[in-house]
Amino acid sequence: MQQIGFDVGGTFTDLVVTDAKDNIRTLKVLSTPHDYSQGILDGVAQLVSGGVLVPASVERMVHAFTVATNALLTRTGAKVGLITTRGFRDVLEIGRLRMPRLYDMEWDKPVPLVRRSLRLEVRERLSAKGEVVTPLDEDDAARAIDTLVAAGVESIAICLLHAYVDSRHEKRLLEIARARAPQLVISASHQVLPEIREFERTSTTVVNAFVKPVVDRYLGRLERGLEEALVTAPLMIMQSAGGVMKSGTARQLPAYCIESGPAAGAVGAAALGKLLGIANIIAFDMGGTTAKACLIENGEPRLTSELEVGAALNSGQRLLSGGGYVVRTPAIDLAEIGAGGGSLAWIDAGGALRVGPTSAGSVPGPACYGLGGERPTVTDANVVLGFLSRGHLLDGAMPIDSAAAEAAIERHIAQPLGISIHEAAYGIHAVADAAMVRAVQAVTSEIGRAPADFTMVAFGGSGPVHAASLAMHAGIRQIVIPPAPGVFSAFGLLFTRIEHRLVRTCAMDVESADLDRIGSLLHLLGEEADELMRAEGVAPGQSEQMRQLDLRYRGQSSEIAIPLILPLTTASVAAAARAFHEEHERTYGYCSPDEPVQIVNLRLRVRSRSGGVAAVNAQGVKPALAALRLGALGRRQVYFGPRWGWHDTPIVRRQGLSTCQGPLVVEEYDTTVVVPPDARVHLDPTGSIRIDLTPIL
Repeated sequence: MQQIGFDVGGTFTDLVVTDAKDNIRTLKVLSTPHDYSQGILDGVAQLVSGGVLVPASVERMVHAFTVATNALLTRTGAKVGLITTRGFRDVLEIGRLRMPRLYDMEWDKPVPLVRRSLRLEVRERLSAKGEVVTPLDEDDAARAIDTLVAAGVESIAICLLHAYVDSRHEKRLLEIARARAPQLVISASHQVLPEIREFERTSTTVVNAFVKPVVDRYLGRLERGLEEALVTAPLMIMQSAGGVMKSGTARQLPAYCIESGPAAGAVGAAALGKLLGIANIIAFDMGGTTAKACLIENGEPRLTSELEVGAALNSGQRLLSGGGYVVRTPAIDLAEIGAGGGSLAWIDAGGALRVGPTSAGSVPGPACYGLGGERPTVTDANVVLGFLSRGHLLDGAMPIDSAAAEAAIERHIAQPLGISIHEAAYGIHAVADAAMVRAVQAVTSEIGRAPADFTMVAFGGSGPVHAASLAMHAGIRQIVIPPAPGVFSAFGLLFTRIEHRLVRTCAMDVESADLDRIGSLLHLLGEEADELMRAEGVAPGQSEQMRQLDLRYRGQSSEIAIPLILPLTTASVAAAARAFHEEHERTYGYCSPDEPVQIVNLRLRVRSRSGGVAAVNAQGVKPALAALRLGALGRRQVYFGPRWGWHDTPIVRRQGLSTCQGPLVVEEYDTTVVVPPDARVHLDPTGSIRIDLTPIL
């Protein structure tokens, strides 16, 4: 039996196939921005025609997509209407008092996804305790729905005041909407996010409504294409938080898949870390369009409870928020930078060299691809420096025009700055590194962690090229390059488990905690979790549940999620409060043990006990190298910057790597690994490349 994972990036679409004998086959094809499903189907067709994939033997498919994110970034989602409680029409407009550029008086808030004329109010009101203050006016509701239908909306978001406590009015409004306009796509806040905070709940529900038709059409095209290729296994979709759900669930709750693509690599890095006995990792993923960093502590990727989509990519500083659309769903905590292999290099009005966030993408691509690109990119710089082959990539499947790369850098960067071509190329490489250091700091220094205490796991098509130079800037000494690093995110998809995360608001002080109420809500969450897992096809007893309390000091506006150990007692709640003080000290540099601690939300995580690939082990990883050519590939001149200059550098394959010192370049089908002079490098028993930068730091 076979499993297949496909990960769609801005430049390449990656496919990974595994079978019962732990054979692993990888494929990279150019992405198809006009319809990303087409690139996947093209790759599947190649795998089938090559005899690698047998359609009837495929038992599981896992997909990570960026369609929802792209719809938000380009504002190409559905035409959405919002129905809310009278007096709350402008919640989206008011938002929060956050500005990404504090001293820019010309900065404007993001334009709401629902224009004001399509934000309608109905008479109804619940108290914060769920008591009916004003009954739902059903005539009012019917008029609002009819008005939105007449305006031509495709999707409706319903978000009524305090529906997170009692959803009776939202459920009735949902019934009315379905009866009067069955053609509409509807998202209700009690289904999307039953959690306190009106703006965040409204924004998340609106985002879900905005991308829902887009995701539904995309997954429909993909599933139809796979069926035509006779691949009929269930399609699972990666969630932002690292688990997977059936495609049918993802179509209903696409807000939980906004960061679907970047999450897969972090899951794979955590799985590899468990194999290697490395609990604390910085996962670094650099592709063609962006670079991402994620912190993994004690074997688990760090999570955040909120995303902001559409903010400026070229800043790893996340303390200044407010530039994007708020999505309050659990997600792996990633810092993303607009600096990938395809990122364009340019000179700003002040004469400074800049890189990104604009990317050449797959079309026209970097100048060296020979597909019409004329402006220099990070990939062009790496070709000129000798980090990448000057003749080809993908084991010869993609010819490289090094002369075109040199011409683009000379014309657009070197001549305007009055420097040599190789100095300009190294400047592009270094500026990209500087941007990516900010991403590393965003997931470490900003939350009280030191980068030097972590091992970097670098992957993505460009990650291993920049890993060593980036790690040196960040003060990281140890680097791991996993097998098949260029398609590692697609590989990581196959280690995922079916998972759901549930939340209920439960506001009270820890000192006077109502254990009966907490226990009742946890019981309801547990029943809901069991129902979700049954719908996913997970048998009773084959899932596990973990519980958390969202805690804060009284008066604070943000919380920290702390594990709750059962059985539920006064002592277990007090233990969670003590753990909160400790985590607050670690994250923010102080704690206030004498301050009252409040419970805000209860959280429950449920996941299947096993995933698609049972475990990561040396036997399972090594076959990824089977198709690679062995032995040395010669030597070439490589420029390692002003510190080391040009070096006549050996070019080898991973399989032929021995314990040695740099300089060294390891060429593979899906990426290239650059080892600087004097760094130590060896191949470990899992097939991973280990780089030790201690001698040069």
